[in-house]
Amino acid sequence: MTEKVYGLHALEPLLDKHPEQVFQLVFCEGRLNARQQSLHDQAMQLGVKIQTAPKKVFDQLVGVHQGVYADVAAKAAYTEADLMDWVANKPNPLLVFLDEVQDPHNLGAILRTADATGVTAVVVPKNNAVGLNATVRKVACGGAESVPLVVVTNLVRTMEQLQQQGVWFTGLAGETEQTLYQADLTGPVAIVLGAEGKGLRPLTRKTCDYLVAIPVQGQVSSLNVSVAAGVTLYEAVRQRQYQ
Repeated sequence: MTEKVYGLHALEPLLDKHPEQVFQLVFCEGRLNARQQSLHDQAMQLGVKIQTAPKKVFDQLVGVHQGVYADVAAKAAYTEADLMDWVANKPNPLLVFLDEVQDPHNLGAILRTADATGVTAVVVPKNNAVGLNATVRKVACGGAESVPLVVVTNLVRTMEQLQQQGVWFTGLAGETEQTLYQADLTGPVAIVLGAEGKGLRPLTRKTCDYLVAIPVQGQVSSLNVSVAAGVTLYEAVRQRQYQ
């Protein structure tokens, strides 16, 4: 089973890290620019099949393709059992739970930051949330290949199961008095972030062990979810590595 991945931002790290997953690379007919040529040459050295296709084929792709796409092996779906196993066997796992985040650009940006900060896994619900697609891969710039994205049937139930394994859940909520910088993000921790505009659902919020806010001083009352994830994850890195 294959899927299409397109755009240089997604394909360059994929070819670097997992060339065995790429069945063929397809370029838009015409002269290649410098980055396309570099990708072309790398694929040739790796023995990846290369083809060209007319512009009308690329016009049918949704999103910015940058004149190249690849047919790649579809990623195996990670399960709740995988997640439980990682938590049981990894010291001080750092998890990210996303409560119905629907913008693929936000998920891609979060996966990119998750890769940079050593996150064990990102967890999303099966319904009312974006999953792994071409746009997410492109924005993630390789993060979608290195950070497991676990899709679960019931987010709250998964949270409760992990709490029994010793994971502490810290939810981001703008109205709480405790700030992010007062929270303890060492040890087995999951950061929980809500959907664009809506924030955490009531039951998700209730299931969190702690609620914290990122202090804001300007006219904007809250941050974009991917920005909030970045701020929170780097605070976790600071506490874990530099205290």
